[in-house]
Amino acid sequence: MKPVELTLERGEVLLGPELTQEPLSLAGGLIVEQASKRRVDAFGFRILPGIVDIHGDGFERHLAPRRGAMTDMRAGLASAEADLASNGISTAIMAQFYSWEGGLRSPEFASKFLDALAHTRGEQLTDMRAQLRIETHMIDDYPKMLEMIAAHDIGYAVFNDHIPHKRLEEGRKPPRLTGTALKSGRSPEAHLALMKALHERRTEVPAALSEFAKRLHSQGCLLGSHDDRSAEGRVDFQAMGAHISEFPETREAAQAAHDTGGQIILGAPNVMRGGSHAGNVSALDLIRDGLCDALASDYHYPAMRQSVGKLVEQGACDFPTAWGFLSAGPARVLGLADRGSISTGLRADIVVEEIATGRIAATMSGGHFTYLQGDFAARLLAD
Repeated sequence: MKPVELTLERGEVLLGPELTQEPLSLAGGLIVEQASKRRVDAFGFRILPGIVDIHGDGFERHLAPRRGAMTDMRAGLASAEADLASNGISTAIMAQFYSWEGGLRSPEFASKFLDALAHTRGEQLTDMRAQLRIETHMIDDYPKMLEMIAAHDIGYAVFNDHIPHKRLEEGRKPPRLTGTALKSGRSPEAHLALMKALHERRTEVPAALSEFAKRLHSQGCLLGSHDDRSAEGRVDFQAMGAHISEFPETREAAQAAHDTGGQIILGAPNVMRGGSHAGNVSALDLIRDGLCDALASDYHYPAMRQSVGKLVEQGACDFPTAWGFLSAGPARVLGLADRGSISTGLRADIVVEEIATGRIAATMSGGHFTYLQGDFAARLLAD
């Protein structure tokens, strides 16, 4: 399938820090200078860089809508791509766990998901990539994770620790033990025993993780940490080369990431809620204080584009800056120099937004339409 060739005229185009009315031409999957013979009137629409979602797990509901209802992953990935495109996302980093927690977070599910993503890559127009979320206490599985990352050319991994250490140290059962055990396919007793065994190895983790991080770096993998709570913990991860801080839970952790040259990823749903669902630091407050490099969908794709309006409405920043948190910012963090802004020679990753309603009218990835609807679709198809 050939990328489209056209010139969009009379629309508002986000060029760097400004909205202008310059025409925008696309050809060969790129943004080009020479105007196309085919011209489309984009008056009433805003033309923006495609959204780069640096961390999202909303695809899970498409692959396994209910426990035990594991549908064909190819169909699930096609459905996930439609969801991404309808929300203006042209590049999606799909956050997949490799965890003791089981179910959709299990090593077995991770392997099936990565295989399906690889097998359907030629069918996808959206640039869909995997991130591996690594549970730090699974030391014995580090070699398997290295093999998985190499085999699937995964370029971004983050470190998690979901073990309820405080509860275990106090000799109390973790909350919702029965429910989480059922999701894992284990009995509550077996699930608790596994958590305890991993908890007991906590003194081994720092040295093992540091060596593991070196191996990941040698494979060209970007590294980050997830849900940083303390400045000390963030500094430790930074020293390992995990320069990305995803969803820091406290201001202290975010400030430490900033002060040590790290990059801070915040959740768009946090922006929309005006705070974290778990009572952690407000993304709005951190953005106001300059402690944000990029926003991510986290668990809800629509929150990305919705967060832009919220940021502007709350006076946290202007529209170009807010949109940059969805496009230029995450592209820069990921080292994707070929996208994230509208400039000659970059990929034709474009979002067309209806100014009057704020609705997504079209999404393009690499010069291919992945979503198209409404009046803009009628104009495009008129000739």
